[in-house]
Amino acid sequence: MDGTRRSDSAAPIRFEAVSKRYADGTVAVEDLTLDLAAGELTVLIGPSGCGKSTVLRMVNRLVEPTSGRVLVDGEDVAEADPVELRRRIGYVIQHVGLFPHQTVRGNVGTVPKLLGWPKSQVTERTDELLELVGLDPARFGPRYPHELSGGQRQRVGVARALAADPVVLLMDEPFSAVDPIVRTRLQDEFRRLQETVRKTILLVTHDLDEAVRLGDRIAVLAERGRLQQYERPAVLLAGPANEFVREFVGADRAIKRLGVTPIPRDALRPLPASDPPDGVAAVSVDGTLQDALAALLGADSGWVVVRDGAEPLGVLTPDDIHRALHRSNA
Repeated sequence: MDGTRRSDSAAPIRFEAVSKRYADGTVAVEDLTLDLAAGELTVLIGPSGCGKSTVLRMVNRLVEPTSGRVLVDGEDVAEADPVELRRRIGYVIQHVGLFPHQTVRGNVGTVPKLLGWPKSQVTERTDELLELVGLDPARFGPRYPHELSGGQRQRVGVARALAADPVVLLMDEPFSAVDPIVRTRLQDEFRRLQETVRKTILLVTHDLDEAVRLGDRIAVLAERGRLQQYERPAVLLAGPANEFVREFVGADRAIKRLGVTPIPRDALRPLPASDPPDGVAAVSVDGTLQDALAALLGADSGWVVVRDGAEPLGVLTPDDIHRALHRSNA
């Protein structure tokens, strides 16, 4: 499979030969066909101006396609009432867009209230989601947006988007407005959150590292939204489909692959008898080759212990990591 298209009649989001042309003749998207897998996070990435945000906004009809169809849960969005459509699609944008004169609890409960949920149910759902995104409801619920940090506002934005249990979640550069340290922390927390909620998510980013860190699959777009490759991160990095993708992912793609390649148990060497495992660098067997390499580079022993909980399973050397990475090509 070359990864350029997937076919799934039950795809929760489907683009069928979608194009967008503006009145001045500008073509933002041309003949895009793409199916998203249920419960996965799909990343749209490509150079500036390639139409990735336009593609995302056609899902909730903030942008109307000129031709082709966009389907959500089997329904052509062009035939749906746009207000009702947007109430069942979560939407997170770069600058959050919280209502400044509403409390955090009021912001999160916006869509459930519009849908006529009972007050007690809105409160219960709001508190549940604030806890899910790592914000204590008692502490943060009564606060206003200006009393929060950028990272906290972004978490509230995610909670608000999930409030009515949407069919899909759209995210447009959601973490780019915060500093790099907070961004990495938010990405890690969001990845853990997605493991819990398993929503079908379409995320736009310009950051390849973010795409690799978060995406179950990555769709690389060129000018006019032309799809170049659609694959899982490890496969994309190991085998770019063409020269455009190869140049886009960069010469350091092998290093990026370390972060999406699990530690293989069959690559472990027996524990050396001369060195007790308690005094050297260690990494979890659930980690990646990048985790192992980072721990190894900070050690003096020339190897790193791989553990399952507290139990040491074996060790990895630099050669082992190199071989494991190249074995993963297969």
